[in-house]
Amino acid sequence: MTSGALSVGGALSYASDRTSAMKHQFNLKYAPHLGMFKHHAGEDPIAQLNFMAEQGFTAFEDNGMMRRDVALQTKMGETLARHNMTMGVFVVDKGGNMANTLAAGKQEYVDIFLDGCRRAVEVAKRVNAKWMTVVPGGFERKLPIGVQNANVIEALRRGAEIFEPHGLVMVLEPLSDSPDLHLRTSEQTYLICKGVNSPSCKILYDIYHMQKNEGHLIHNMELTWDEIAYIQIGDNPGRKEPTTGEINYENVFKYIHSKGFEGILGMEHGNSKPDKTGERAVIDAYKKVDAFL
Repeated sequence: MTSGALSVGGALSYASDRTSAMKHQFNLKYAPHLGMFKHHAGEDPIAQLNFMAEQGFTAFEDNGMMRRDVALQTKMGETLARHNMTMGVFVVDKGGNMANTLAAGKQEYVDIFLDGCRRAVEVAKRVNAKWMTVVPGGFERKLPIGVQNANVIEALRRGAEIFEPHGLVMVLEPLSDSPDLHLRTSEQTYLICKGVNSPSCKILYDIYHMQKNEGHLIHNMELTWDEIAYIQIGDNPGRKEPTTGEINYENVFKYIHSKGFEGILGMEHGNSKPDKTGERAVIDAYKKVDAFL
């Protein structure tokens, strides 16, 4: 009852700010996250989803979904279905981190990872999700890199066995956040996915991280394309919306569209400007770089 009341209140809070009754038709499935439009929609997650849908966004992602209350997960899933929005990634809880890196090959770490995979299946059912982010964790510096890769592959094969019967896909994300992270390039992630050899283990190609770690975005996407199942966005430097940094997103999106990509592009970045002005700038930026046809 409380969440419903909040939803109505949230809807009223931004009703007067709607600039058009017509939804914008984007060429690709861009997925905002909670908080990106809170100054227009309010704090209530359901009101934020409603606002995203009204702006023409057809997908949504939520890294923290596994930590949300079951009732809210269910309500969010119902709201997404009502708007015909596709649920994007959420992060597999304790799926691999610096404290329990899969590169170490230790059974207790693998067990923690597999427990997270099993719990992720139940969350995915509630919100009709298909993709879940997995980060294998840090380097195990005492082991050769080939052995570390093999340990990661073996652990991910076990995870894939959990996801495959449900048609779910864990997407591996190479990151630039720390040089201590084991998974850092698209080619290494490609190698690991080929080693796992499962439809439930693919690449999450985060354009922001890959611009920092390796560059040559379109070239490297082409090399690894058959294993890419999910894409995330952020300009560099700054990790804000497209047009705020050095990446030519119009060309990148044109390439992705030319490949016939029907998956999700998660808007995993901050807003370059504060308040409603910044939120409107995000929407306008996506309209601009999406106008490539």
